Amino acid sequence: MSKLIVPQNYRSVLTIYETQTAIGSIKKIFEENLCSALNLKRVSAPLFVEVQTGLNDDLNGVERPVEFDIKETQTNAQVVHSLAKWKRMALHKYCFPAGEGLYTDMNAVRRDEELDNLHSIYVDQWDWEIVIDKSSRNENFLKATVIKIINSICNTAEKINELFPVLNIILSRNVQFITTQQLEDLYPDLTPKERENIYVKEYKTVFIMQIGDVLKSGNRHDGRAPDYDDWTLNGDILFWDDILGCAMEISSMGIRVDEVSMDAQLKKANCGQRRELPFHKMLLEGKLPLSIGGGIGQSRLCMLLLKKAHVGEVQVSVWDRDTLSACKVAGIELL
Repeated sequence: MSKLIVPQNYRSVLTIYETQTAIGSIKKIFEENLCSALNLKRVSAPLFVEVQTGLNDDLNGVERPVEFDIKETQTNAQVVHSLAKWKRMALHKYCFPAGEGLYTDMNAVRRDEELDNLHSIYVDQWDWEIVIDKSSRNENFLKATVIKIINSICNTAEKINELFPVLNIILSRNVQFITTQQLEDLYPDLTPKERENIYVKEYKTVFIMQIGDVLKSGNRHDGRAPDYDDWTLNGDILFWDDILGCAMEISSMGIRVDEVSMDAQLKKANCGQRRELPFHKMLLEGKLPLSIGGGIGQSRLCMLLLKKAHVGEVQVSVWDRDTLSACKVAGIELL
């Protein structure tokens, strides 16, 4: 059975009909805010990629992609886990100049996801990527971009409050920046998730930086594939969710690897065989643009702004029987 949190006396603020209207409004308003803040153009994106391209996101390296054979091409394709690498290739192919970027709707299937209030096997997010120059590969530029995204989210929340005053959602624009090592130093006896919860509960809006590498303890805060984010220049945006009483990750993002950082990270991850894949060869040869990018969860953002207790209230997916039964008893209406 998946893990289920049932908030005491929970009832959705909006009806199912109102929820559908609000989801549409959130997506339209947020896209407009994000495009304006980051100078983005909308592009079409793939649902699947061929295996031999190396473009699929390997996540933590253990998740099984949904794979199938294609009759006409006699090759295999995989449903994407994310578009982290595809976007950078698209920036190159479409000849985007520095300072401009793309965004798209990304739909993924993660068959091995552990299901709970925040996790589904269906993933929907805004994927975005921007061409940058070498002078922008630094922490200050990363933080400035994070602030723009958080302001876009808060602007959207304010507009949704105008449309649906009953929600009265309050988010903080004041983001607290902290590294994973600083978190471990503060709370050495807690798990990574426990550290996130206690810290985000205090500061409400947090960007946790430098995810993927080994900490002083010998453990990782969380896994990251070695071939897209630079582990020294990445992070997660989290907001405190009063409904579930926990930190909610809205976005994973970062400045992407260059030739030097990908070479080092492939060695650390024992993934040297990837060097021969088309994407990796182009990057190591300096043929792809430098970039910053990430994903912003569509259903997660709708949950947060609409005060929902379960991701199944804002997206249609598949759930085990126990979850369906428990949600029905608790008054959590899954779509």
